[in-house]
Amino acid sequence: MADEELVKKMLRAVLQSTKSGLSLSRLQAEYKELTGEAIPHKQLGHATLDALLHSMPSVVRLDRGRSGEVMCYATGVNEIAHITKLMARQHTAKKTGRPQVVNCQMRVKPSVPLVLNGKPDKILYNCFISVCNGCKWEERKVTMLLFPNSKAQSFTDFYFFRSDKRMTLPSRFQKEVHAHLSRNPQQTPTSLNENAPPPKPRTPHPSPYSPKLVQSRLREVLSKHSNGFWVSKLPQLYRELYKQDLPSEALKDLEQWTHICTVEKPFSSKPQELLLYPAKDISQTTTPPRPGVPSTADGQSPSLQKSPSQTQKAPRTPPTSTSSPPASPTAVSADVKQKLGELLLKYSSGLWAHALPKLYQDTYKTKLPDYVLDNLPLLSDICTIDYPMPDNPKRAILYVKAAEDENCNREDLADMKAREEAGRRLSSQAVPPLLIPREEYPSVLVVEANSTNSVVLRYIGEGYSKAQEKLEDDMKDYYAQDNTKKPLVSPSSGQLTAVHAEEEEEILRAQVCEVMSDKVKVYYVDHGFSEIIIKSKLLELHEKFFRLPFQATKCKLAGLEPFSQEPAVLKKFDSMASGKILLAEILERDDIPLMVLYDTSQDDDVNINAACLKALQDKSLESPLQVNSAYMNVNVTSVCSDGTFCCQLPSRGLSKLNEILEKTETYFHSQVTSESLVSRPFCGKSCLARYKGKWSRVEITNLHGTRVLDILFVDLGVQASVEVIELREIPPPFLRDLISIPPQAVKCCLADLSVSVGSWTPDAVQWLRDTALHCNDCSLKIAKVEESKRLAHVYLFTSKNFHDPSRSLNRQLADSDLWKHQKDVFLSTSTGTSSPSSNGGGKAPQMLKKVSPQSSSRSTPPSTPPGSLALPPVLELPPVGQNMDIYVSVACHPGHFVLQPWQDMYKLVVLMGEMILYYNKTEEKPLKVEKNQVYAAKVENNWHRVLVKGVLTNGLVSVYELDYGKHELVSCTLLRPLIQEFCQLPFQGITAQLAGVKPRQWSEEASIVFRNHVEKKPLVAQLDSVQEAAHPWDRKVTVFLVDTSQEDRDIWVHDIMAEFADELTKAA
Repeated sequence: MADEELVKKMLRAVLQSTKSGLSLSRLQAEYKELTGEAIPHKQLGHATLDALLHSMPSVVRLDRGRSGEVMCYATGVNEIAHITKLMARQHTAKKTGRPQVVNCQMRVKPSVPLVLNGKPDKILYNCFISVCNGCKWEERKVTMLLFPNSKAQSFTDFYFFRSDKRMTLPSRFQKEVHAHLSRNPQQTPTSLNENAPPPKPRTPHPSPYSPKLVQSRLREVLSKHSNGFWVSKLPQLYRELYKQDLPSEALKDLEQWTHICTVEKPFSSKPQELLLYPAKDISQTTTPPRPGVPSTADGQSPSLQKSPSQTQKAPRTPPTSTSSPPASPTAVSADVKQKLGELLLKYSSGLWAHALPKLYQDTYKTKLPDYVLDNLPLLSDICTIDYPMPDNPKRAILYVKAAEDENCNREDLADMKAREEAGRRLSSQAVPPLLIPREEYPSVLVVEANSTNSVVLRYIGEGYSKAQEKLEDDMKDYYAQDNTKKPLVSPSSGQLTAVHAEEEEEILRAQVCEVMSDKVKVYYVDHGFSEIIIKSKLLELHEKFFRLPFQATKCKLAGLEPFSQEPAVLKKFDSMASGKILLAEILERDDIPLMVLYDTSQDDDVNINAACLKALQDKSLESPLQVNSAYMNVNVTSVCSDGTFCCQLPSRGLSKLNEILEKTETYFHSQVTSESLVSRPFCGKSCLARYKGKWSRVEITNLHGTRVLDILFVDLGVQASVEVIELREIPPPFLRDLISIPPQAVKCCLADLSVSVGSWTPDAVQWLRDTALHCNDCSLKIAKVEESKRLAHVYLFTSKNFHDPSRSLNRQLADSDLWKHQKDVFLSTSTGTSSPSSNGGGKAPQMLKKVSPQSSSRSTPPSTPPGSLALPPVLELPPVGQNMDIYVSVACHPGHFVLQPWQDMYKLVVLMGEMILYYNKTEEKPLKVEKNQVYAAKVENNWHRVLVKGVLTNGLVSVYELDYGKHELVSCTLLRPLIQEFCQLPFQGITAQLAGVKPRQWSEEASIVFRNHVEKKPLVAQLDSVQEAAHPWDRKVTVFLVDTSQEDRDIWVHDIMAEFADELTKAA
């Protein structure tokens, strides 16, 4: 008999992975993927699955989707364990004291595939629970770890767990497992066998430090790596060449050895991310690496003394060519170099070489000399050149060099430290500075804002609000003693003091701002507000309370800089943010960090910055939506696959918009500067992009790394995926006028149709696109307006005869046979604006080929048969016994996890960006999907290389992501033929099992411990054995895993798991 409580727990885990609900078939599939078996409705006494679900109202809520399909939703999704209750003290000038609960249902933001500054939209609730195949967050992590300017972060991965068997844990692991279960209530076990352990390799003992010896050896190392390498690789290379550890003192002395080497800090803020080059008198000749292997690794094993998280990509030599190149100039003119340097500074995250000619032409109105692209090494003095695609030397990435700013940066740093020291040396005591949290998305409590360039806030979490609460508890206990209440006799401006807040009997840290006759004005340094109090409330602050940094700090809101003190903006911000705990996306980590704030407490996440900017819109310029009104000269701009469409209605706002955009075109033609280039994209940012050759307003909706992003043409309702170089800042002379005009795209649906929105067949959608998008003289009549959705129900005409309903497109569609659903054809029902595949990525929407009613997606041959595809080369692995830097993307248990080679991970990021740009601009064509064939599939917002594992009759396809090791169910309409261009990089996902542990059935607790130590982490793997197979996705390796992130010791994961298993056996 099945355990009903366990089934409920597993169902809840699957359902809580998505807010949007699951169909019955998807629920059954994901349950089986999670547990390995189907939902046992018959064993629980129910004839059908539907009957079982109806009997569990506390777990699942059933509802009908827009297509009429039964959808399953988790009950009480807002109360699930990963919504953490956060409390913070919020003080006002009228009341101080103990914390209030403020907007406390706060979601942790998981990473989004390939998104550096991703929008915390509905994804904040989506926690994928396919434990055996891992979570879908690893791609974002990949991007952050690889690009030096990416801001690293750490997230808690959430699962929902119930074991049908409780056991006594070894004392060492009780805290770890229980702490994990308290915040991650779900894990599930599976098992594979492991091999017996060989002896661990030993690292040599360090030798005494001899600077002259190290310098001579360093010359030898640099002569072999004259193209440069990362400083973090130096200990590894040193050990492998001389069988000794590099003295730690040598790393500190590198910058002083200018006669030996040149140390360069690239576009990263991390001190360990330094590049090491030979001194200028050392030969620069080098041997090109073999394709696919970076010169940083040089085919050798990574160090076990440095974490792979410190490993970065180094400059790469261009691929060699067998043919002799023609003679070319030996230098680039100073003027061209200066202009290229300006462009590279704008795109410090890297600029593709192939984009230079167009970008150079658009920016400086002159042609880039042809020889530059053919001789990229000529630019080596102003940029670092990387070749992620060895077969194509023109597909290089250029990174700006920051060496020339090193002295300036040091001076700025010294000045900043001096200012901090002077500002914090109060009452003869120094208070340490407040450090910005490491994670990219910390939680913050907003206190107040007199300007969006100076928003007062506090960070929430360990080391911040919790440390402050402990401090104030300690202060309360300390000053409760009579002998410690020493009044501050002669307060002076700038002095630190303890203030007694009588209402709540609290003692708070404050700084004296102004001294009056019998009162003083103080600023509460941990709470961010000022108050006038009587002098008798001031106490001497004991020196032990100087150790915690002041908790009140400031930030700037991105995108609002020109409107920082606009009353409408500040009023909107106060109503939406003041006194609330929000999610902060840190874009720049300056003295006053630049942020985007998100309110994630509701079902739909709100971008605070974008909402405040919209407060400047002039409502009188909105498109008019009056019931029973008729409009001529309507322009239908996009048609979505769910049957909705967007159009522009004649209005005063549209006329003003077109007039300003024409002036903008003239402005860009007259400007020869790089100032208009968008160098810092973020979600919600308003800027310009070209549509049908003209500049149009867009909003950034998603980012895929630092190069590719998704945008929405707000006045057209068209979505697109573009490169960041295609965007332009709104020119300052027109910024206020363009911001004041509301979006001119009106979302509509056809009225009086028997088929609801979301249930349209592909043929019906295609017919509407062919008819409406090609008409230059449409008219419509509004029948109804849904104000909450701002959706107009209309009668649409392709002529001016809107008085005759029989001639409307509504009637023509209703009388056609386009509504007949083809059997076994899955219908995508995307909402909102039209999909990128229908708009050409910012160009005119491309029409899909019309599918005849007799055709079927399963019977029509694909345009590119999968069988003709040449698969990528097999991923090269080091010899058995050697080490490699890896990243664990998926971890189920020690018997099954998926790793990715570290050295080529950034190439995967590049590849996926290319796939997004290519497939989002291609037409959706009928495709014959075959089992065990390789395709490109769209999962969430990204395109992946996948292997089809099965084709279901309802149009869903089971696919395996070959680069990440994750299984997914997707619609067959989201598959495309994988072209040969995307088959150059070997599949990056490697199935693995842990060496050094005995074969066993791993318990749920053991799986939790293993995941905590390895999943979503960069590690070092020592290859123990390789099980080859006919296909790359069937190959399996056995490896030791070593965590090298700690400075003083290496952590061997198999030791932890073996100890856990032994102690668990003893405890039993």
